[in-house]
Amino acid sequence: MPDNGAGRRPGTVVVTGGASGLGAAVAEAVAQAGGTPVVLDLRPPAAGMAHALVDLADPRAAEAAVHGVINEHGGLDGVVTAAGIDASGALGDVDAQAWERVIAVNLVGTAAVVRAALPSIIQRRGRVVTVASTLGLRALGDATAYCASKFGVVGFTRALAVEAQGRFGVTLLVPGGMRTAFFDDRPEQYRPGPDATLAPPAEVAQAVLFALTRPTGLEIRELTVTVSTESSWP
Repeated sequence: MPDNGAGRRPGTVVVTGGASGLGAAVAEAVAQAGGTPVVLDLRPPAAGMAHALVDLADPRAAEAAVHGVINEHGGLDGVVTAAGIDASGALGDVDAQAWERVIAVNLVGTAAVVRAALPSIIQRRGRVVTVASTLGLRALGDATAYCASKFGVVGFTRALAVEAQGRFGVTLLVPGGMRTAFFDDRPEQYRPGPDATLAPPAEVAQAVLFALTRPTGLEIRELTVTVSTESSWP
């Protein structure tokens, strides 16, 4: 999309995991800014929002979903990979398929979606925003799958930014804990304590929108967004 003086309009943006949590907040922020969010998720998003139902653990299905979005909407201006899952517990206690699914959704799915979007993103000099975590920079016990996936997202994104120079924008988002349903199905010991302060996802989504709408040629390489008392940062 062309610059609008202060920056770009968001245009058409694929948002993975956009049916809930940070992804839903990003989709809403894109829509409020005049863009067209297209959600990729297992569940449909808010009523009326464009979407495709897909299991992001299947990279070929993820790629096909992105190609479908490009065909339907005529191209993409942005991608935000907000989908993320976890399987908490000691390595020997976590079911192997559950452990591997975390890697498949968080890392392999991220790469598959970005790869499929690249021709359109390059053509429009668009933006890619990947969502890592503070646990992509700092290891935590009983989180081997999540840390492995998010450390992988950090490395993937930094390498992609080197490849992308001058052709499209790449931003790595590193959020701390957010007030979403992400922690709801965990055992009690892996949930934030009753006094924990968590970031509102709508505020984190504004950081994503900022990255998506910078003028062509200006890059927000990495953004860390946490509450001031975030225990996993630095």
